[in-house]
Amino acid sequence: MNKIYNNLTVENLTKTEWFNQFNSEQRKQILAGLKENLDISIYAKSEFDEYQMFEIRAGLLANLDVSIYAKSDFNNYQMEQIREGLENNLDVSVYATLDFNSYQMREIKIGLFCELDVSIYAKTVFNVSQMEQIRLGLRNNLNVSMYAKPELNEYQMNEIRKGLKSNLDVSVYAKTDFDEEQMHEIRLKLLQEKNFIKK
Repeated sequence: MNKIYNNLTVENLTKTEWFNQFNSEQRKQILAGLKENLDISIYAKSEFDEYQMFEIRAGLLANLDVSIYAKSDFNNYQMEQIREGLENNLDVSVYATLDFNSYQMREIKIGLFCELDVSIYAKTVFNVSQMEQIRLGLRNNLNVSMYAKPELNEYQMNEIRKGLKSNLDVSVYAKTDFDEEQMHEIRLKLLQEKNFIKK
């Protein structure tokens, strides 16, 4: 058998104190990496759990620059979003930060993949649902500046987005003074008026 980690064979490595510090699932990730001829020294560290190890190993298998996310501060879900962005040649620097949770990272990743201007919503002041509403508006070429405001919740944003999509004058209700239910009622009234005028 070939010499591998610190000139030890896999069999001898599994008998070391170093290897035995890992739980059985972490060991599986280390052994899989050895079989795949990967540089396991990047992830065979006690600060990574088996799920983080998997994400790093997957990145190594895909020849990605795992140094961007092989950090124990990122949980495995964040690592996954960064890895998937790298696999799609996206500029992950936009979201590869601890400031974003994995759900926010996913919304930014989708926007980058769709070639949208994510700078409008890749901000920590927006929660994932607000980000989604802004992304959906950008996808439909809507004037998201009407609602890309952190003081509006995702339900209010949704009502404004739907109004923009229907070519309504949303300035009538795109105000924090109105909650989402009031916005909904105003939007429906504007829609009825618009349809009535068409007839």
